[in-house]
Amino acid sequence: MFTDHYPESLRMLTEMCKESYSIPKNAFQNANVKRGLRNFDGSGIVAGVTNISMVHGYVLYEGEKMPDEGRLLYRGYDVPKLIDGYTADNRYGYEECAFLLLFGFLPSNEQLNAFKSLVSECSFLPQNFTEDIIMRAPSMNIMNKLQSSVLSLYTYDSNPEDMSIENQLRQSIQLIARLPIIAANAYSVKKHIFEDDSLLIHRPKEGLATAQNFMRILGQDVTFDEEEARLLDVCLVLHAEHGGGNNSTFTCRAETSSGTDIYSATSAAIGALKGPKHGGANIKVEEMFSEIKANVKNWKDDEEVNAYLEKILKKEAGDGSGLIYGMGHAIYTMSDPRAVVLKKHAEALANKKGFGDEFNLLKKIEELSPAAFLKITGHDKAMCANVDMYSGLIYRMLGIPSELYTPLFASARIAGWCAHRIEEILTGGKIMRPAYKTIYKVKDYTPIDERANI
Repeated sequence: MFTDHYPESLRMLTEMCKESYSIPKNAFQNANVKRGLRNFDGSGIVAGVTNISMVHGYVLYEGEKMPDEGRLLYRGYDVPKLIDGYTADNRYGYEECAFLLLFGFLPSNEQLNAFKSLVSECSFLPQNFTEDIIMRAPSMNIMNKLQSSVLSLYTYDSNPEDMSIENQLRQSIQLIARLPIIAANAYSVKKHIFEDDSLLIHRPKEGLATAQNFMRILGQDVTFDEEEARLLDVCLVLHAEHGGGNNSTFTCRAETSSGTDIYSATSAAIGALKGPKHGGANIKVEEMFSEIKANVKNWKDDEEVNAYLEKILKKEAGDGSGLIYGMGHAIYTMSDPRAVVLKKHAEALANKKGFGDEFNLLKKIEELSPAAFLKITGHDKAMCANVDMYSGLIYRMLGIPSELYTPLFASARIAGWCAHRIEEILTGGKIMRPAYKTIYKVKDYTPIDERANI
């Protein structure tokens, strides 16, 4: 490794690097910088308008941010009600959700069946793609493999640069169909190369829903439990879209505003989603949960659980960040509607599969965290469980490995990314270019012989 050959030199360079990049904390305030593109009350800076979705978590009353029940709407439709509607009809909903996001209205039976057939048809990867792209350069992290694979799809596209909406829709539908297949195949290759498992690559089956196909090709014998596939479908719908301001969607829109191709824009969004402050938070919840389970002897004892939560907040436990993962959200205050839906489904599956004690511990963490946060930090902001609190437990109960938690998130969110990309092409018009204020002083050039060794 590089550091093995040059340990002392690299240490010195690192210290010089840190010094040259340092910025006084008051410089941000002096320049009126909205760090994280957020206002001082925590609300996001308005960077655009959208007709795709609405994320509601608080109200502004006389300039003050007031907590409110969370709502998530796709194209004006309340998402929990959408889920209730298609589940009552005993249907899978992700394809219907993708149609709604892309086209702005709920499809008729005929329109939905045609769209589902198209998605199913497009789920097959290009010839030799798995062998040449996924297998030849395996990755320990499936998100990185997903990102590079999406970029590689450019070379398999006979018309990758055409920015017409017709072509963007073709590419979008192909990406929606292919991402779950790429993720599942990348996982199989990863297990084979790095963990010496047998290599099993299954092709998707036409006529199956996205959730069905994913569960089918992930298993060793191409069988799946119908009830479990339906729960995965609910997860996909809840993760499909979340406004234009979340980090990955904003990344997709920013790249789109430059005029770049769909593969560059969506692969950048995948890279953003990977981060532990965004989509990768579901892994952080699982890691934290495992630690709590190992260190709290009596999971039913509120005092013992609360004491460990306080240790996490004091940075004496956990990953040292002082964060209770799965709690709190940039927008939601009183409730995250996605977490409410997943909590209901998680409880039913947990009781059925013998995970009741784990579910109850997660629920206890949700209930005790706000008071612990207030005690340790002194801040009394409204805090609720977010979507990541229960999604990891659900995936684990479904037999989905943790390496695929965030790739599944990406496989669902691709529908939202594509919808926002099309909206940006049709309505954006300008390249996104925020300003940064330079704070250094102009310097005179120093000849090399007159420069001091630092």
